[in-house]
Amino acid sequence: MARPKRRWQRGVWIALLLAPALLVMTAFVTLPLLAALRYAFYSFNGLAPAGFVGFANFATILFEAPYSGWTLRALGHNMIVFVALMLLQNGLAYLIAFALLKTLPGHRIHQVIVFLPVVLSAVIVGFLWKLMLHPMFGVVNAALALIGIDGPPWLGNEDTALGAIIFTNAWHWVGFPALIFLAGMQRIGAETMEAARLDGAGDWVLLRQIIWPLVAPATTIVFTLTFIGSFNWFELPYVMAGATGSPGGATDVLGLYAYRMAFGSATAGLQDFGRGSALAVLMFLFLAVVSGLALRILRRREIEL
Repeated sequence: MARPKRRWQRGVWIALLLAPALLVMTAFVTLPLLAALRYAFYSFNGLAPAGFVGFANFATILFEAPYSGWTLRALGHNMIVFVALMLLQNGLAYLIAFALLKTLPGHRIHQVIVFLPVVLSAVIVGFLWKLMLHPMFGVVNAALALIGIDGPPWLGNEDTALGAIIFTNAWHWVGFPALIFLAGMQRIGAETMEAARLDGAGDWVLLRQIIWPLVAPATTIVFTLTFIGSFNWFELPYVMAGATGSPGGATDVLGLYAYRMAFGSATAGLQDFGRGSALAVLMFLFLAVVSGLALRILRRREIEL
């Protein structure tokens, strides 16, 4: 009788420990998701539901001008962000991880330095780089002026605004995939690396033909998190470019568009909570489906390797 009672007490204790996290998840994740799903099928008068409209909000977002054009533009920017972060941020992170793997003098300090920006708030990082990229008194243009280059208004030019925010995001997050790749590299047996070196493999051959296939699980994690983060992009573009995706919509992404659609903005009278909820639901479904398929394909690659 003592053993069932002990199990019951252990189950109660585990439930009590999990209860706070479950309550927070329910209040701030599950219930808002369910509410957004419900509101997506209603028209709104301000913030009050006015009537059930079925799939009309979804049809408007996807097929009616000018909303469909704005949706495609924002989606295109999110795709550019994803590709750029995969190449710039994660490619650099892979090289940094390999450099840290060599355990050069001071590598522990370098790990801390690389990861330090990750712990900063995205709002702080956005304001910091917005100041540094200022065309008049920013340190970036001041540094370029020292070598005779007239720096552009980075966040005020349609050709450079999105790239500047992507660079800021890469600076902020490069330490996270770097440590994930480093953890994957450290699991590779030392004898494997030594055998490759004895066969005459240099660093480039090691990176391409030996290490890259063996860090497939780390690649799966990095790819999935980068994809989700790229299509949930909100804080940095909001802080650095505003809710309208200025200049001229050059930095508009799905997160900003959904926020602006639901709550409006200071310069746009556009506000429809039902359509904003419909766009949020479409974003959730897109992320869930593509992430699930990507995970399945990448997991299969891990097994084949």
